[in-house]
This record gives sequence, structure tokens and C-alpha cells, in this order.
Amino acid sequence: MTDQLDAFAADPSLFDNDQFLQQLADADSFLTLFKQALKQGQETLNKRFKNGADIRTLIYGRAWMMDQLLRHAWNQYRWPEDGSISLVAVGGYGRGELHPHSDIDLLLLLQQDNAEQYRDSIEGFLTFLWDISLDVGSSVRTIEQCAEEAGKDITVATNLIESRCLTGNTQLREQMYQRVTADNIWSSQQFYKAKVEEQKKRHHRTNDTEYNLEPNIKDSPGGLRDLQTVGWVAKRHFGATYLHDLVDHGFLTDSELDALDKGERYLWTVRYALHMLTDRCENRLLFDHQRTLAQFFGYKDTEGKLAVEQFMGKYYRIAMYLAEFNDMLLQHFEEALLEDESDQQIRPLNKRFQVRCDHIEVTHDQVYTQTPFAIMEMFVLLAQNSELQGVRASTMRLLREARQQIDDNFRNDIRNTTLFMELLRSPEGVTTELRRMTRYGILGRYLPEYGNIVGQMQHDLFHIYTVDAHTLKVITNLRRFRHGDQAEKFPIANRIVRQLPKLALLYVAGLYHDIAKGRGGDHSELGAVDAKLFCERHHLGKWDTHLVCWLVRNHLLMSMTAQRKDISDPEVIHDFAMRVRDITHLDYLYTLTVADICATNNTLWNNWRASLMRQLYVETKKVLRRGLENPVNREDLIEQVQREALDLLRHEGISDYSAECMWATLGEEYFLREEASDIAWHTEAILNHSEPNQPLVLVKETSTRLYEGATKIFIYARDHEGLFAASAAALDHLNLSIQDADIITNDDGYSYNTFIVLDQENQPIGDDPETILKIKNSLVEELDDPADYPSIAQRRTPRQLKLFSMPAQVTLSSDSDRHLTALELNTSDRPGLLARVGKVFLELHIHLQKAHIVNVGEKVEDVFFITDQNGQPITDPELSEKLQQRICEELDRQIEGFNG
Repeated sequence: MTDQLDAFAADPSLFDNDQFLQQLADADSFLTLFKQALKQGQETLNKRFKNGADIRTLIYGRAWMMDQLLRHAWNQYRWPEDGSISLVAVGGYGRGELHPHSDIDLLLLLQQDNAEQYRDSIEGFLTFLWDISLDVGSSVRTIEQCAEEAGKDITVATNLIESRCLTGNTQLREQMYQRVTADNIWSSQQFYKAKVEEQKKRHHRTNDTEYNLEPNIKDSPGGLRDLQTVGWVAKRHFGATYLHDLVDHGFLTDSELDALDKGERYLWTVRYALHMLTDRCENRLLFDHQRTLAQFFGYKDTEGKLAVEQFMGKYYRIAMYLAEFNDMLLQHFEEALLEDESDQQIRPLNKRFQVRCDHIEVTHDQVYTQTPFAIMEMFVLLAQNSELQGVRASTMRLLREARQQIDDNFRNDIRNTTLFMELLRSPEGVTTELRRMTRYGILGRYLPEYGNIVGQMQHDLFHIYTVDAHTLKVITNLRRFRHGDQAEKFPIANRIVRQLPKLALLYVAGLYHDIAKGRGGDHSELGAVDAKLFCERHHLGKWDTHLVCWLVRNHLLMSMTAQRKDISDPEVIHDFAMRVRDITHLDYLYTLTVADICATNNTLWNNWRASLMRQLYVETKKVLRRGLENPVNREDLIEQVQREALDLLRHEGISDYSAECMWATLGEEYFLREEASDIAWHTEAILNHSEPNQPLVLVKETSTRLYEGATKIFIYARDHEGLFAASAAALDHLNLSIQDADIITNDDGYSYNTFIVLDQENQPIGDDPETILKIKNSLVEELDDPADYPSIAQRRTPRQLKLFSMPAQVTLSSDSDRHLTALELNTSDRPGLLARVGKVFLELHIHLQKAHIVNVGEKVEDVFFITDQNGQPITDPELSEKLQQRICEELDRQIEGFNG
């Protein structure tokens, strides 16, 4: 390998050995000379990279340059002349591959365990490498120690297999290689199994998808590690040095090798640019790096897609392609390494397919050509036969060639449409086979509208997957709801899916709910059109078609209602019920909504959001059962809540008269929003509050249901301008995230402020007396002097502002039913946001009546119900404009301050 690397990458213009030797002879400082050589060499490589040089000459060129420098450094120290030590490159460097900031893994290989004799030279050599700023990973071992460590750890074995002697006795490296590749260390079969298991664990750490929105170029599925895994197994079993050696062994065709080569070159190019632009060993395509790389590679924003989305779309397509090859080649190896040809029993499935070693394969090479519907049939058979573990490698290759046959005639063939619906109706294997169809490029061809979203990113922190990966996760969740172990976390969804008459319709809706993302326009409406065409092509009935299209069109309705409207208001529930119309539609919509939320971002389904969804579902179901023509009467509801609260208060020794006198100062909204238990809780505490000039703070959980709830903090204090702003800032300072807020002022000038909060882990505070006491004392101390409110509201908190700093967007609208003005704020989350909004309210004498706080990933969609200083809706155009302007100025200035 070293000779081949020298022949390929030796370049005197990159590093001139003769000139360097002369400089060494004349140098006052070896350290400075080596640093300059490294810097100049890397600058030369970077310049060539920017000018479009072949990426292989750069990667191998850096390794070759490093070889020369290390040899010169080695020669500056005293080593034995008996050939008892050598310097060996291992790992990626052993392969002759070095990116700008790749680790340089070295093995100082000894013939005998006598490192003490060379201690000074070894320590001096390694210290020198660190002093010239090389990221060196080193070990000092004998051949036997290498064999011992390799036997314990497959990673060590892999690193040692990929090795080159840089200087010293080359025979030592040959002897070491023979020892660590001996069958008593790792047989070919053991090595294969260990590397496959290692890959599974690595993929699991990256969510088992190529389509994380911040993928790891090395470790994510379809990344460089997948290619290296194939190479490691090939080297261990066949002694293959390069992937092209697999062509000679019959595992790759020339066209496949060309595709793999192009994919590897692309990933190398992106990784090189990432290292160069970040100036460190960075392998994660983080959002800010994606933007920089898109610009570096010349992508431009278009009307349909951002530059960064175009760049990442290409990355995802190549990653999926490489992941498919990884599947096929590892399956090839499994068949070659693990299967005993004499014991391969073949079991027929039908005329077209058979089972060999628990994997499906075609009965002859012309199956897909003679009967194209077998392409779809294979996935149905895989779903229906749970003992099947996958597809034989030869059949994968035939399938890759056959997918070109999927055209409009194929899509409209009733055999294929029937088979696809049969797959969706299968008791097991639906998600697995849809994923397999996506991986093998079949689903995107059969459903071209799905093909358009394959690898399509959503450049925000709300979605953490590409559109297609998110879509498949939605269907995965819908399938998972059936399992008994989900009953505790998703009790309603678990019950519903066991009763729904046609689960396949739910899967179709899940498949199409985001199908129109990225086209411009309303993706829900556009998706409903595509869904209708799908249903008609697959011969679904009119009612089924209507339901699927309705679900796609309204898939955001329930989450938006729960999160952005006051679901304690009977009118809101009634309006939502009018949209849903019947319990069947409600059941389907609830299940799809929960699956969608959970598939969007792992952190979105928290206790509070579960509570909102449950409340909306339960209340709507009551309305539907009662009949839409019989809406709840507000007066009856208020009377019932007050009666229940009085019953609770009597048990605590509170008279009806005392409670009713206190309630007389409150309006109807309070009794519509609060439950009877909370009204009794507030009333008892206020009536027993002995210091009316001091704030009263109460803390408790909103619900005792497992997995549902948040913490409710009630603040009773004299109403002063800035109370909300100061309260929000104080809660923020306690690292509590506000999910919802109600502000009611009674006729006596006291404010009833209720905040629903979660901690930093998106969990309620829980029954922790010490924490609760700390919260109470802190809030009382902060809010006891209204003169401090302006300074409290301006306090900055230490949380880091996230990358996706979206400028604030503010809209005002009239809420005529409540005689209020609704202010809607859309922006990115940031430290002390509510306190800053409250500060503007204080400045402009705006009174806040209610706030609905919605955190969606790193984005907030808050609604504030406000009045002017006279308690009237804001009708003054000048005040409206100034209010919008000041909030945007305040929040956007904060973004600039953090980004600066």
C-alpha cells in the first residue's frame, strides 16, 4: 500500500524531500520548520481543492505528505539498528486517507517487550508531533500484544488490519498482520458478524436513517463508515485492498463500482470542505455548516428551494444509494461466509419466489422481466412471512435493474394496485417493507409524488427528519400504537387503533399528509388532491376516499386547535366538533395527529401537549355524543363549576357566602377556564391569605395522570403594569418554560395569573417540596415591590440563543366575542422572550388578559389577548402599528446582540 500511495500521490510541489533535508541541516528550530511545512502543504492542498482538483489526489496527497514528515521526524531520534522497532500507520491513515483534520493513528511496533530501552526516543518523538499540532493517536505494542488486544476488541483488530509500515523494519508489520488476521483471533465469519453488529449499533445511534437533518458523514447510514465496513470485511476475508478487487471476486459489477466510486468521492469532497471550513475534525453536517457548504459549492436559492435544501437533497440521495449498496454487499458476504452450500434447503413460495436460508429470492433471473408485478409482490410476501429475514443479494441486484420498468402502465396495473393495498392491510411488516421499498428505490418510483419528497429536508429545528423519513415515522407510530406496551404512554391512541374499522386508510393518510411539502402553496390542500388520485387509482370506495382526503386536508387542525386556541371555551370545542362532524373522523384525526407530532421531533410529545390533546379529544367526543345541535350553555357550565367548587370548599370550612363574595368580583371567563378543583384551591388560599400587600404564590401539578400534565403556578397579587413581564422573567430565571398563561384581573384590582410550566427536561416539577418552596420564595421576593418590575423584565437569562433566529412576525386581529384584541407572535425561541414582550406591554400601557404559549421545537407561536389601558380592544391604528414595531424591534435587537 505504501508503494502504491507513493506512486499515486508523490508530488515534489507539495513536499520536496531534498529541499526539506537541506532546510533541516540549516534550521535553527526543527519545530518551526515542521510547522511551516505542514501549514504550507495544507494551504497548497486547500488551494487545489478550491480549484476543483481530484479529491483522491488531495486525500492521498495529504497522507503521502504526512508520511514524509513523520519519517523526517522519526529520523531525528535514536533508534536501534537491529530492526526491533518500526513506525506503522493504522486506521484511516493506514489506508492512506487523510482529510485536513483527520486523526493520525500510529503504532510503534516492537519485536520484544523492551519499550523501556527506547523510552526517551518514544516520548520525544510523540511529544514533538503534539508540539507541531498534529492530532495523533498512538500506541506502543509488541506483535503479541497487538494480537491480544485485537482479540479483545474488533475496533482494534480493524485498525491493525488497515496498516502500513512508514519506517523501520517492514517485516514486523507483516508479522503483526499475519497474527491479527489469523482465524484464532477473528475468523472471517466472526469478523463479519462483529462488523455487522457494530454497524447496527452505529446506525441505531443515528436513528437508523440516512435522513437525520444533521447527519454524520462518517457514521450515519449511507456514510463513509458503511463503505469502510464493506472494505474491512473484504480485506479480512479476501485480502482485497481496494473496492475494485471485489469486481474480480464477483461481488461487484463494473457499473456498480463506478457508482460506489462516485459516491465515495462525493462524501470525501463534502468532508474535506467541512474540515477546511470549520478548521477542525468535524464530521457532522450541522445546520450552520450546511448553509456555509451550500454557498461554498455554489448553490443558489430558487423560488422553490433554498440553496441549503438543494445541497442536502443531493447528499441524502447519495447516502441512500450507498446504504442500498451496503445492504447488497453485506448480504453477499453473509451468503459467502456464513452459509453452508451443502445445507441450503430451498422452500418454494410460488412460481416466482422461493426461500433460501430464510431470505427471499427469485426462482430465475427473468422473473421481473417476464412478470413485472413480481416487484410489488415480493414486498407483500416479505410482510406476510415473518420468518423471512431479508432479500438475497442476487435478487437485490435484479430488483435494482428491474425498477426501470416502473412506469404509468405499471402504476395503473390492477395487480400492482391490489398488491400495494394488500401490503398496507398486512397484519405485520407494513413499516418494514415501506422502508425497504424506499431504500431500494421502489416506493419513490411507484408513487412519483413520494419520490419528490425523498431526501427533501425541512430547514428548521421543528422537524428533525427529511419529509420522507418523517412520513415513514408517522406510519411507524401508527403501527406502534397497536402494541400493548404503548397503552400507558398513548392510552387513547392505543384504544382507538384497536377499534378503527380500516387501519389501512390511516396509513394512506399518513403517507400523503406531507406529500406536497416543498411545492409552494398549502401542502394540506395539494396533498389532498394527490391522495384523491391515489384512492381512485387503488379503487377505494367513495367514503374511504373522502375520509383519507379529509384527514390529509385537516391533519394540522387538531394540533393547532389544542395548542393555539382556548379549549376551555365551549364555543371553541363546538366549532372544532362542527369541523370534525362525527366520532369516527375524530378517532382517525386524533391518532394521525399524535403520530405526526411524535414523528416530527422527539421532544414535542411532552406531558403538557398530551394533556391538551386528551382534553380536546374528550370534550369534543362529549359534544358529538350530545349532538351538534345541542351546544353547551355557558351559564349552565358556570353554575355547575361553581357548585362543584362550593362542595369542595365546604369540606375545608369555607362558607358559601365568603366564596361567593369573592367570586362576585370575577367575570365569567375565570369560571370557564378553571376547573372546580382549581377554583376551590385559589379561593381557599386567597381567603386565608393574611398579607394582602404581598403576592400569594401557589404551585401544584395540573394532573396526576401518568405521562400527562405539567406544573401550574398561580400568582395572586395587586395588579400593576409590568406584573406579567416581571412574572415571566422571574420564571425564566428559574429555568421554567412557560407553556400557557391566563391573566384575569378582578374588580378589586387584584390579578389572578396562572402559568403552566415545564422544567428544562420538558417535565413537570413533580412532588418536590424543596423545589416548590424555592419557587414560591423566589417569586414572592421578586414580585413584592412593583417598583422593581421594569428592571426584572429587562433581565437577560443565560440560555444560548439557537441558530435558527427567525425575525419576529406580529399580527393583530379583533376578537369581537370577547371584546379583546388578539396579538399573534411568530418567531424563534430565545432567552426571556415573554419578559421582553411584557416589557413592551408595560411601556405602551397594554393590559394582558390571556396568553396562549406554543413552543414548537425552537419556534414559538404565541397568542396574547390584550386591551388598551382603558380595558378596550385596540382600535387606534397608530398604537397598533407602534405595538407591532416595538415588539419586533425588541426581539430582533436581541437576536442581533446574540449573533454579534
